[in-house]
Amino acid sequence: MTTALPLLALTMGLVSSLHCIGMCGPIALAMPVHKGNFLRQAAGLLIYNMGRAGGYALLGMLVGSIGASLAWLGLLQYLSVAAGMVMLFYVFWPGSLNRHFHPPVFWVKMISNLKRKMALLLQSRRLDRSILLGFLNGLLPCGMVYMALISSVATGSVAGSGIYMLFFGLGTFPAMLAVGFARQKITPAIRSRISHLTPFLLALAGVLLVARGILVELPQPGSATVTVCK
Repeated sequence: MTTALPLLALTMGLVSSLHCIGMCGPIALAMPVHKGNFLRQAAGLLIYNMGRAGGYALLGMLVGSIGASLAWLGLLQYLSVAAGMVMLFYVFWPGSLNRHFHPPVFWVKMISNLKRKMALLLQSRRLDRSILLGFLNGLLPCGMVYMALISSVATGSVAGSGIYMLFFGLGTFPAMLAVGFARQKITPAIRSRISHLTPFLLALAGVLLVARGILVELPQPGSATVTVCK
């Protein structure tokens, strides 16, 4: 995995973090740690967000198996181009995807069960439950997470995709920690202004992935040089 990809993942997390506040912020605000002292609150929020990043990393490793298989077949460059094109399509025609994408019934039931388990965890004040709550939160459906997963496949390996998604999760830390410590100061107007940057970042990520697939010579299976002794 090139060094540019983790930087891209971290930047995606940073810019999309205010979107995360709208989606995941209410869960962070509902955590019982807010009733404790500052240290307990800080520990709870940090553990929760570590669990959330861990959930992203697990999803990355699962999706990364696809990238690893395609890389072994020598199709990683095509995969990078395809991932970039999907991200560009999401930026310029998001309504089209929403109209035609309908999750299957089993997926809807699985997400409902996931939310019920999270509701039970929210009632506990134990810090060790915070990491499980964050982990389950990381598995919830989210458009930005899906876009990050699509771009992570271009790493071409299970570990690389997992690391990519871990960096994406770390990029969301500042905003998600801020929503816990400065809840009243992050107004909807501020979130709206900064969230306008998200389409530009996704478009840039899409262009970079397409360019990476077209311009960068990625390693092909069986291309290692073998020295023959005479």
